Amino acid sequence: MQNVQFRSLNDFYDFLPQKELELVEYLMGVVKECLPQYKEKLSYNVPYYSNHKRICFIWPSSIKWGNVKSDGVMLGFCQGNLLEDAINFLEKGKRKQVYTKTYTHLDQINEEEVLLLKSYLEDAWAVDKNFEK
Repeated sequence: MQNVQFRSLNDFYDFLPQKELELVEYLMGVVKECLPQYKEKLSYNVPYYSNHKRICFIWPSSIKWGNVKSDGVMLGFCQGNLLEDAINFLEKGKRKQVYTKTYTHLDQINEEEVLLLKSYLEDAWAVDKNFEK
């Protein structure tokens, strides 16, 4: 199970348990709605979204890598250290740059949560614009 290398997003979807797949699909919808343009690419076996640089990723816990240990699905912000996070919405751990938000159940993402996610994604988009050449 550890050494699976996905060739496409469909392979990725087919691998996921149903509960994770539902979360992934929902989070992908929010990401795609908030980023005016993006490139979607599998890296480290998970989908990353970029424009000038990597903006965010969606990492289900069934996709193991390094010492990443979590349950549920993480929405990660690649330049999280550059985002305004006065309410400590994002999980920082000991990381200096990449910050995340983890969901274990779809019902955790209520209307208020979606608004927060959208706000952070819009901020991440604005940060990415700073990397424009």
